[in-house]
Amino acid sequence: MVELEKMRDEVLIKAWALGVNTPNAMVQVLTSNDPMPNIALLACQYSLLDHADALRSTFASLKSKGTSVVVGTPLNDGVLGDRSRYNFSQDLPAGAVEKRARIMAVASRHGIDIHTAALQFAAAHPQVSAIIPGARSPGQIVSNVQAMKVGIPVAFLGRAEEPRLDRCSSTGSLMSRVHARATC
Repeated sequence: MVELEKMRDEVLIKAWALGVNTPNAMVQVLTSNDPMPNIALLACQYSLLDHADALRSTFASLKSKGTSVVVGTPLNDGVLGDRSRYNFSQDLPAGAVEKRARIMAVASRHGIDIHTAALQFAAAHPQVSAIIPGARSPGQIVSNVQAMKVGIPVAFLGRAEEPRLDRCSSTGSLMSRVHARATC
């Protein structure tokens, strides 16, 4: 990382990135005296299904260091799409199916599907510069692009009375919880 920092300082490169799949790896980087990347790829750490930890600690720390976020696996490897997989495993964590059902019910009431809601949720946070949803087929690529073109109803994004979809103890709308500093 020191060499990458040197190359950035010498304007040999504009930026460099670091990708991790676990919060512990990014916490180690954030607490070290090593140079910080311009971009952090956070795979399996921020999604509509599981985002409390990233909001509580990782995003704010990265922001304070001037590092933007690229979200990898915003569909949790398929559980928020059309597969029964969670973060590269066939084993779904306790409560994931029930939580997915609650998210699907809220999205459905607003006329959107969970795939669209999940991709747009991951992309909506101001710290996020890009998402990598992944695809196994050309049809999934088209589906991902189309999902990002759908207008999400304000009622879905902004109503304070929406049922809680995350693990946080704060109240408020889905998007206000995304954009606010987490208090959970």
